[in-house]
Amino acid sequence: MKYITPSVKVASCLAAVTLAVAGCADMDGASGQRTAVGAGAGALAGAGLGALIGDSSRSAAIGAGIGAVAGGIAGYNWNRIKQDVQDSGADDLGIDVVEMPDGSLKVNIPSTVSFDTGKYDLKPDLIPVLNSVAGALNQHPELQAVALGHTDSTGTDAINQPLSLNRAQAVTNHLAAQGVSSSRLVAQGRSSNDPIADNNTAEGRAMNRRVELYLYAPQ
Repeated sequence: MKYITPSVKVASCLAAVTLAVAGCADMDGASGQRTAVGAGAGALAGAGLGALIGDSSRSAAIGAGIGAVAGGIAGYNWNRIKQDVQDSGADDLGIDVVEMPDGSLKVNIPSTVSFDTGKYDLKPDLIPVLNSVAGALNQHPELQAVALGHTDSTGTDAINQPLSLNRAQAVTNHLAAQGVSSSRLVAQGRSSNDPIADNNTAEGRAMNRRVELYLYAPQ
């Protein structure tokens, strides 16, 4: 699969809704799966899309692809899907399933259950949870999904960026293998750009190594 950096794609970016000029996502002709790389072009389109990347305080942190892909996000009743994902083992594994203020559903996958250090092979315990997500997407064709891969600050961006992207894409590839159309899936690597904890501690670094999977209904 071909990946094109934001600097190459800026000239052809789509216009996002309301306040933003968003970065754009590459559309791979073979698989149809849109893949955005890195934290390049794009601007925050209000607090809703800020929540989509996990840090509403960073006015330019939306990264390439999310604004153009998400556009607007409609309100959605997540009760059944949320319960099904939790019942599939998410609660036991420490995977948080949270409804976001912008109307999306966030499935936060910590490093303890997702990937071994420096690798992007899915751990077996995670598979039932992803299968549940895939089932929800198959039952609700109006929904789309964005997977954001994150690393801690250990190592260089040259290492962390492709690792974070590969981890995000491992998640979307699994969903696609379960029958979800790849045109409804986006994988993005965030490297260490969006920490949620202190990278100066082992506990904080472990929290920062994660994949955030967002389900949303475009307006």
